[in-house]
Amino acid sequence: MTHCAALLTKEDALLARLATAVALVVGSALPAAAFELSFAWGATPACSGGRPAVVASPEFRLANVPPGTRVIVFEMIDLAAPDFRHGGGTVAYAGDDLVPAGAFRYLGPCPPAGPHRYRWTATARDRGTTFGRTLGEASASRSFPE
Repeated sequence: MTHCAALLTKEDALLARLATAVALVVGSALPAAAFELSFAWGATPACSGGRPAVVASPEFRLANVPPGTRVIVFEMIDLAAPDFRHGGGTVAYAGDDLVPAGAFRYLGPCPPAGPHRYRWTATARDRGTTFGRTLGEASASRSFPE
């Protein structure tokens, strides 16, 4: 091997190591996809008297649930009356992107006059206790009635 070939080999090896290091740094700096939530009212019963009834939850679709999630806590608020808590529920998470309708019961939407906008928030936690760590949060809003 000539002196030039030996230098080229050392230079190639250095460039390969540098490229690997850059790829690791760039790859680890990419943000994770955001946790997403969507829902449809589905069979939620009509109500317009301002006196909500306890009803079955709607179907929820999830995307990009954070790794390590064991439970998802759902909570709904009326954006026109944010002090009134409709409640929600906690469901075990086993990797499914669909939470079926009726997974829990809560005080359903029942605006006193005209449509109101409601927001569901899903909080991904690493365990189902108050001591569980929050891993991510996603929200989705819709009017009721639509």
